[in-house]
Amino acid sequence: MSPRIAAFLSGLGLPDLPAGASIDGWTAAMPEAALQDMGLDREQLAAHLHLLLQAESAEPAAERAAIHTLTVEGGHGKDGHAEHDALVLSAGEIVCIVGPTGSGKSRLLADVECLAQGDTPSGRRILLNGALPTPDQRFAPDCKLVAQLSQNMNFVVDLTVGVFLDMHAACRQIDPNSGVTGRIIAIANSLAGERFGPDVSLTQLSGGQARALMIADAALLSESPIVLIDEIENAGINRRDALDLLVSEDKIVLVSTHDPLLALLGNRRVIISHGRIADVITTSEAEKAVLIQLEDLDAAMLAVRERLRRGERIEDTIVWAHHSPRERLHVR
Repeated sequence: MSPRIAAFLSGLGLPDLPAGASIDGWTAAMPEAALQDMGLDREQLAAHLHLLLQAESAEPAAERAAIHTLTVEGGHGKDGHAEHDALVLSAGEIVCIVGPTGSGKSRLLADVECLAQGDTPSGRRILLNGALPTPDQRFAPDCKLVAQLSQNMNFVVDLTVGVFLDMHAACRQIDPNSGVTGRIIAIANSLAGERFGPDVSLTQLSGGQARALMIADAALLSESPIVLIDEIENAGINRRDALDLLVSEDKIVLVSTHDPLLALLGNRRVIISHGRIADVITTSEAEKAVLIQLEDLDAAMLAVRERLRRGERIEDTIVWAHHSPRERLHVR
């Protein structure tokens, strides 16, 4: 039996497909009560199993063409005016999206997520390696090229962190004894201020812990070469380390943000105005110098936050020592 089908059925708690059985015959014989208990639709289940079988016989994932560039061909804004020329993003690059609330930042992320082909309100088209995406790249669930981390990362599935990661590894045909689950949890703990272990329920994770877990998962387990992040600044995690982790895996990273520190961490920033790409600015050397000052301020604020968490009072004079890269906070 197909390993992908086996992993999928195991994740649903269903028995293996018997040897020699057809997908359509097996799903047709499944009791209606069992399907209803699991909230499954017979036709959708059969269709998904066929997709998995087709993917198994297709070119192996490791041999599929890598995504080196993503191109956003300009569409139009809310007023109908054409937007900026084509935007080309490369693997290992961070591009930030900035603009007022309601300007259209999330629309750009959504266009990339669905690999739009002029069929969204913006009229944009997305190219992969300079070419149109194939139907499989756009629609087949087994060929998902884009991972998206939204503002709200609340889990509803009643699983522990370890079981969830083991299931994801199994779906990716990664040996559960490879240690990947432990590495993901360790990295997530390095990003978040609050530590957690594999036995913690997903539903008990804080917003920052959940975001850290999914960033580590996207970097180490997900095959998606494109990662979209919507407002990471409020997650309570180490933002620079999170972005460094993703680009170290040669991901194309798009971040929507209002945070000046994050905006300057990107190689470029896309300016959104009235629903269109109004400009693209490359981060200058002078701005990188400003970024160092912002990181000083951010480190000091993080230190104050840790003191508050420990129940300490903040009644001191705070000064910044620029000669110490990591120990920014000094109290008189």
